Amino acid sequence: MPLNQELFDAGLQTRREVLGSEYVDAAIANADAFNRPLQELVTQYAWGEIWNRPGLDRRTRSLLNLAMLTALNRPHELRLHLRGALTNGVTRKEIQEVFLQTAIYCGAPAAIDSFRTAKEVFKEVDAAAQSAEGSKGSEG
Repeated sequence: MPLNQELFDAGLQTRREVLGSEYVDAAIANADAFNRPLQELVTQYAWGEIWNRPGLDRRTRSLLNLAMLTALNRPHELRLHLRGALTNGVTRKEIQEVFLQTAIYCGAPAAIDSFRTAKEVFKEVDAAAQSAEGSKGSEG
């Protein structure tokens, strides 16, 4: 059980808004006795406390996360946060600039992997958008 239910609830809302309800709800539903404490910790502190602080907007936090996840070589989290960055209004051009910056400060191999991951995510996002447009066209 979260230490601070109000902060957990705020974090859960922010997490859903950035990463999508489907992903977040599945992560929470699939938590077991072993990893539930981690889900609670991340939701309460990362999403409830840090993401909701007034000092930086969500776009800026997303840009920072993309750079940090590249530096740490965390492709699974990078995929999630690429989608979140797009949701938060970060453009593909801005993502490109972040990864170019990381090539200098984190190394070319890290940036190459991030560019590769971003291309895959962009392709998935574009395909989903195209599919949604096709569905709307067939309804009318």
